Amino acid sequence: MNKRLLCAALLWLPVFASSAAPTKVSEHVLGNGLKVLVKEDHRSPIAVSQVWYKVGSSYEPGGITGISHMLEHMMFKGTDKHAAGEFSRIVAENGGEENAFTGTDYTAYFQTMEASRLAVSFELEADRMRNLHLLPEELKKELQVVTEERRMRTDDNPQAKMQEHFNAMAYTNSPYKNPVIGWPSDIENYKVEDLQAWYQRWYAPNNATLVVVGDVEPKAVFALAEKYFAPLKPSDLKPLKPQSEVEQQGVRKMTIKLPAKLPYLVMGYKVPVLKAAEHEWEAYALEVLAGVLDGGSSARLESGLVRGKQIAVSVGASYSLTSRLPELFTLEATPAEGKTVWNLESALKDEITKLQISLVDKDELQRIKAQVLAKAVYERDSGFYQAMQLGMLETVGLSWKVADEYVEKVNQVTAEQVRDVARKYLIEDKLSVAYLEPLPITGNITETKTTKGVR
Repeated sequence: MNKRLLCAALLWLPVFASSAAPTKVSEHVLGNGLKVLVKEDHRSPIAVSQVWYKVGSSYEPGGITGISHMLEHMMFKGTDKHAAGEFSRIVAENGGEENAFTGTDYTAYFQTMEASRLAVSFELEADRMRNLHLLPEELKKELQVVTEERRMRTDDNPQAKMQEHFNAMAYTNSPYKNPVIGWPSDIENYKVEDLQAWYQRWYAPNNATLVVVGDVEPKAVFALAEKYFAPLKPSDLKPLKPQSEVEQQGVRKMTIKLPAKLPYLVMGYKVPVLKAAEHEWEAYALEVLAGVLDGGSSARLESGLVRGKQIAVSVGASYSLTSRLPELFTLEATPAEGKTVWNLESALKDEITKLQISLVDKDELQRIKAQVLAKAVYERDSGFYQAMQLGMLETVGLSWKVADEYVEKVNQVTAEQVRDVARKYLIEDKLSVAYLEPLPITGNITETKTTKGVR
């Protein structure tokens, strides 16, 4: 699969890849502000290196939406030292793999290589952190790639297209209303000057975190970081203006008419995230609540609406407690044959009402917590996702140390707290609903479950 078409595909994967044991991360900050995090994992002779920049689509003003993603593409287009395409060629010649991805709150670049080749990764990333070439002819080529990516990911995918319209309705002034890839008219009108200004503003060592996980020694990694990154000059970073979403004053609903095979329903409630919750436990309680509804085949939505009442062919709940700004607690579903999106909406609201009225019983709550722990232990085996966890937490304004607390905090959630957040946040005045009304299909479409991580 084409690398550029993979650039945002990683964002839906689980954030936490920790176990109950401490992550044993070593931290070092260079004189220019670059934070370096190292986690040793000596099970294989591999090192994952990731550079995370604190910039994503939620940083973008109107008129240049999607520019963070566009710049991600252009970061492979060469510097004074390395011509366009040479970055990828050098990584491949050294037996490595590399890629990049853009989200609402970050842009990240990574390489996975044999541990002794880490210097290759550092030299290349340090070079393009400050010396990128942004050329009109390369922008013209990459605009075609991004336009095609948008067509494949969104315009030809009715559920993704609906999700885009839904986000634009659900948020009034939060930058989460804009898609990561950008609106079509903005993409068409990018100029090199726009990209240059964005690059100069955000791509700096004091706006980045370097994460290394693998068969390495922290002191040796810090020495390499000093060699390649310390000479880079920091930027004078201006803080972002506050981006607080205005309070929603009532339910919002919309119908989207698109060529599609099946109808589809999305419901989203405004909820806090870990960074800004009134009480920290609320974010973890919402995490557990999502698990109660959609924590595997025995969870309430699957067992009740798909296998039980048989009114849905697919149904899910999602919540991201680590976003930089307040988020949505989302429910999405496809009705079974003979059922409607309104049947599903009523059934989903009934499930919410049950959580607001009755406490989750002890056995069900313990099962959900056990699944969280099991998933965390399983995901620990991936060096890539260990690194991704650390980089994401740092970049959204949380500490990597939150990873050590996750399982404990989830285990502390009580049935009363699950009920309380359901009563406080999953209410009509904080709800937005979108219905997909299928139109006859006249061309090629793809229908896949969309996720909140990719906007």
